[in-house]
Amino acid sequence: MRARGRRTMIGIIGGTGLYAMQELAATRTHTLATPYGAPSAPFTIGTLRGREVAFLARHGLEHQLLPGEINFRANIWALKSLGVRTVIGVSAVGSLRQEIHPGDLALPSQYLDFTRGTRAASFFGGGLVAHVSSAQPTCRATAALIARVARSQGVTLHEDKTYACVEGPRLGTRAESLFLRTAGADLVGMTNVPEAFLALEAQLGYCTIAVVTDYDCWLEDPTQHAAADQILALFRGSLGRVQQL
Repeated sequence: MRARGRRTMIGIIGGTGLYAMQELAATRTHTLATPYGAPSAPFTIGTLRGREVAFLARHGLEHQLLPGEINFRANIWALKSLGVRTVIGVSAVGSLRQEIHPGDLALPSQYLDFTRGTRAASFFGGGLVAHVSSAQPTCRATAALIARVARSQGVTLHEDKTYACVEGPRLGTRAESLFLRTAGADLVGMTNVPEAFLALEAQLGYCTIAVVTDYDCWLEDPTQHAAADQILALFRGSLGRVQQL
């Protein structure tokens, strides 16, 4: 039984370029085995502003996992078993809208799944049959709190955006980028599916802070098209604003 008044642990999943949280105090490393195999990396557990936090590097400590190689089920199962109730992801994304600039932050509230069905995407199956509504796949309360803090600190944050998740690891063609815009997507990334939906199945509140690194490749100006080295550099340059939140 949880002690009365004790605040629940928050899980933070770091994306490209975010492999540790130096701000955590009194840290310890925790390795878990799960029924689905090993998570992406050992967990770093510590405190931040009085709140216990479990941090996980989504792509591994050395960024050795491609998006399609991440063991999303193990990651979410492990967070749940640690006592986490709210998960905040940090993800690099491309912008599909002119007004969402590289360097800005965004909060996806909806997802379009353009992965290819090869990722283990559910805890159900093998005789366990269930259907979970994904009409509202993110935690509104967590998103509202992040938005409120962003406004108080003058951080540019675009709320209620639609994230298209593609398979990767290649970056898209211009035709694909234009198609995603037509489909209603505002952002494009490679990792939030099935992560968000597994968190939903596990009854965890989930929200992603999306770090905009580029305009993908829908613009006619080729100098604005996504490039891997530029994505990483801009993501790292934006981490200070993420850490403020």
